[in-house]
Amino acid sequence: MKKNLILFVLLATGCVCIPDNITPVTSFQIERYLGKWYEIARLDHRFERGLTQISAEYSMRPDGGLKVLNRGYSNEKQEWSEAEGRGYFVQSPNEAYLKVSFFGPFFGSYIVFELDTLNYQYALISGPDKSYFWLLARTPTIEDNLKKKLIAKAAALGFDTTKLIFSK
Repeated sequence: MKKNLILFVLLATGCVCIPDNITPVTSFQIERYLGKWYEIARLDHRFERGLTQISAEYSMRPDGGLKVLNRGYSNEKQEWSEAEGRGYFVQSPNEAYLKVSFFGPFFGSYIVFELDTLNYQYALISGPDKSYFWLLARTPTIEDNLKKKLIAKAAALGFDTTKLIFSK
């Protein structure tokens, strides 16, 4: 009976795990991370499937959490799609390790493991496992050399970068 309860709690709350060899950025400054980010590349997931021109906008919530507004364009439906979520630091506001939910009590990991700490212009994000990956930037495009360097880092950490979907 106790095992069933533990399994239920895990399933009901989602996974806020950190994948092997992924280390969240420390000395993270949420106020510098706020604002709009553009998706440069991602691994495929049903919640973004068929969308282009994807962006994420982060702002503070009155409860001290983070408001997350994801937006993308569906060419098939010829309309914009939006999803609003909320995020909270798992351990410390100085560590880029958050739990984010778009669906009620279900949270998943949002881990910034690479960040332009000087200007906050690009970031690599992981979810609870290595099937979740995003390369985000403050602009809709980034230089090819930087993109190649960041993708090489993700590949070295075990993300399947051969399956990346690049924003057009």
